[in-house]
Amino acid sequence: MNNADVEQTENHPLTDIPYLTPETHQAQRLFHGRGHAYPGYEHISIDWLAPIVLIMLYKPVETDELQQLAQDLSSRVTDCRSVQVQYRHLKHAPFELLLGEECTQTVVEENGLKYQITLGRAQNTGLFLDMTNGRHWVQQNSNNTKVLNLFSYTCGFSVAALAGGASQVFNINMSRVSLTTGRNNHRLNGQDMRKVKFEAIDIFKSFGRIKKHGPYDLLICDPPSFQKGSVDIKRDYKKIIRRIPEFMNSGSLLMLCLNSPDLDVEFLKKAVEDECADCRYVSEVEPPEVFVEAMQGKGLKVLIYEYLC
Repeated sequence: MNNADVEQTENHPLTDIPYLTPETHQAQRLFHGRGHAYPGYEHISIDWLAPIVLIMLYKPVETDELQQLAQDLSSRVTDCRSVQVQYRHLKHAPFELLLGEECTQTVVEENGLKYQITLGRAQNTGLFLDMTNGRHWVQQNSNNTKVLNLFSYTCGFSVAALAGGASQVFNINMSRVSLTTGRNNHRLNGQDMRKVKFEAIDIFKSFGRIKKHGPYDLLICDPPSFQKGSVDIKRDYKKIIRRIPEFMNSGSLLMLCLNSPDLDVEFLKKAVEDECADCRYVSEVEPPEVFVEAMQGKGLKVLIYEYLC
C-alpha cells in the first residue's frame, strides 16, 4: 500500500482499539467501529471466525500499525491461527494474510449450529454476524412451521429453522453460488435435505412461483439495501409486503429486516401499515450488544409481526 494514500488516525493507534477477547469459538464480532460509537475508529471492524481473526478496513491505515494490531490479536485471541485483513475501501474488497496460516475456508459455530465461511471469493464471507440474534429467534419460533426465506443468501435462517423443528423451508435467492453454500450449511448440520428447497429466482419476477409452494407459517425477509438492476429496497419493500396475504396463513409470523443506514425503523413500520394493515406488530429483535450504534436507526432493524387476516 502506498503510504501517500494513507489517512492518518493520529492519537488513535490501532492497538488501543477496545475489542472483545472471545472466550469461545462461537463466531462473533469483536469490534464494531462502523457504528461510529468509537471516535477515530469508524473505519475498522474485527470478526472472530475461528480460527481466523478478520480485520475489515474501510479506509487506508499505516502498514506498521496494521501489523502491530495483527500481532496483538494473534497473541490475545486463544486458538487464533490466522490474522487477515479485508480492504473494504478497495475495488473487489481484497483479502490479505497478515500473520499465521493461509486459510481461505473454515466452519464456524453459532448457537450450536455450523456455517461455512469463505474468504477471498466475494466481498462477504457467508454469515452476517449482526443477525446472530435473528437466527436464534427463528430457531426458537419455527417448530412445525412451513417457512418462506426470501433473499436467503447462504441459508443461515433456513439452517436455524430446521434446527428449530420446521417442517419445510423454501429458500429464495438469485445467486446459485450462495445457494450452493446454503446446501453445504444444511449438510454440515446433518439436516434432512428433503425438508428444504432452493430456488435461484428473481423474487420480483416470480411471485406466482413463490405463492405456488405456500401458504407459509413463517416469513423471513432480509433484503439487501441495493443491488444494481434487481433491488432498491426503498422502492421495492412495499411490493413484498403487499403480497403477504397471498403467501401467508392467518396467524403466521413475519420477520421483516432492514439493514439500510439511510432508512429508519419508521420507514418499515409505515410500509407495513400502508401495504398490509392486517399485520400486528409484536416485537423487535436487537442485534448483539457489540453492534453499538452512535446514531439511532443506522444499524440493523428486525421487526416481528403477526399476520391476522
